[in-house]
Amino acid sequence: MWVETPVEVRLLSAALKSLMGEETMAKTPGKHHQPWTKADEKKPQKLARGNTPTPLIAYDLERSEDAIRGKASEMDLSLKPTNKSPYNRRKKN
Repeated sequence: MWVETPVEVRLLSAALKSLMGEETMAKTPGKHHQPWTKADEKKPQKLARGNTPTPLIAYDLERSEDAIRGKASEMDLSLKPTNKSPYNRRKKN
């Protein structure tokens, strides 16, 4: 059997992974479909003020980026980066 197109390569790769018992789908976050606690609601505010990128906030809270953006929207919180260096890395004079 000759594999000629990229689609055939992907299909063959997926078939081999399923035969070997490997996961082919992305993992779900640890707190998937769990309600937000008060501590979970305070943490994005603190991290967003520190200019932390949304993917890192999501990783820290074990939630998806979409969940973080949705909760920030509910809380009227801006996740857009401010015009300063992240993580308070400015050199002090």
